[in-house]
Amino acid sequence: MKVYTTMPKVLMPFYNREIAAADLSLLSSDFQNCWYHLERAHIIGQKYPFEHSFVHWKMLQFGFIIKSQKEIIGQIPRLLVGGIKSFVGHIPVGNTGGANVPPLQSMEIPSDIKSILKANS
Repeated sequence: MKVYTTMPKVLMPFYNREIAAADLSLLSSDFQNCWYHLERAHIIGQKYPFEHSFVHWKMLQFGFIIKSQKEIIGQIPRLLVGGIKSFVGHIPVGNTGGANVPPLQSMEIPSDIKSILKANS
């Protein structure tokens, strides 16, 4: 079993770029684009406990902002358990992290993110 603790420094700029893009989109009320970047940040950060949990925190906040009961209720268990699953290396690869997808479902990773992860992991 591989234990993951911190995101490699080479991946941080990619993760931070997605978080920043989500924040910027949220400021301009571009909710669709905000969610797109949160999902991408989730895929990049899901192996790493802090980054994984942080994205779920941002998704929970997003749920409150858009007043989505489904997203709020869906993010609470993900926020509580996601980081632990990352720590022990038991994550559904490619899962986008939203309440609109099953929490344990693996998904296809977008090709640009797949290239980033392959080149920088």
